[in-house]
Amino acid sequence: MSNGLEMTTESSAEAGWVCFMDAGAQRVGWLEAGSVRPVALELAAALALATPPDDARAARAARPLETLTLALPLVPGARVFCIQRNYQAHAQELGGEAPAQPAIFLRARQSLVAANATLLRPRVSECHDYEGELAVVIGRPARHVTREQALHYVGAYSCFNDGSIRDWQRQSITAGKNFEASGALGPALVPASRVSHPNALEVRTHLNGREVQSGSTRQMIHDVAALVAYLSDMTCLQPGDVIATGTPEGVGWARQPPLWLQPGDVVSVEVEQVGRLVNRVTQEP
Repeated sequence: MSNGLEMTTESSAEAGWVCFMDAGAQRVGWLEAGSVRPVALELAAALALATPPDDARAARAARPLETLTLALPLVPGARVFCIQRNYQAHAQELGGEAPAQPAIFLRARQSLVAANATLLRPRVSECHDYEGELAVVIGRPARHVTREQALHYVGAYSCFNDGSIRDWQRQSITAGKNFEASGALGPALVPASRVSHPNALEVRTHLNGREVQSGSTRQMIHDVAALVAYLSDMTCLQPGDVIATGTPEGVGWARQPPLWLQPGDVVSVEVEQVGRLVNRVTQEP
């Protein structure tokens, strides 16, 4: 992972599935060694695979990642489940205890942008906050699975910025978490087989090159398997559904004075073995 001494302005991942724009259409590609090769697969189908099969590789040559406009790697119709206060230190910095069971809210697709895309600081609030997280992406249908079985239903992992509008969140968590283009997901969906220990990954957030969050998924109260099992009892999880697993301490809301995102800021969320998600902030017109 980055040491944070230099401000990174481009998202990156070692390998995984990406979505990108090509001649006005969104396509799926396989990212490896900094290059993306288009593949003839739907994203939901790709999530069941560790690498693209030979017969799914498009004839066109691979293209450098930095030359592409990345798109949100979210399966059409997929749900984004977010977990509140899943790190004890984060719960305490917000002035309360963590819930005994996972506390869930949903984010709409319109509230998220792709890697390297612009986060919108809303015109109606100055309280735009960052939250770096590990995202879990379901690979096959999961209903009433046990904790012991749960990781077999994970298709991929990604980076997530659960951008929050805190003054609106005090009134309604749904409102505060669903402003247009306030959060981000990506850059790649890294196959689960490439992430050796999802419950022992470093999670760091940098703001303009300064480290503002540092934690480990070891500190999660409800680990990845527990979250998948719990949600599968509530609903049949489908390929492409996302679980944002919660954020470590260090959010802007908890600082004195609060540290809100400003136009021109660069936010970087890094998850060990998964990648780096970078977005610049701009003011909503």
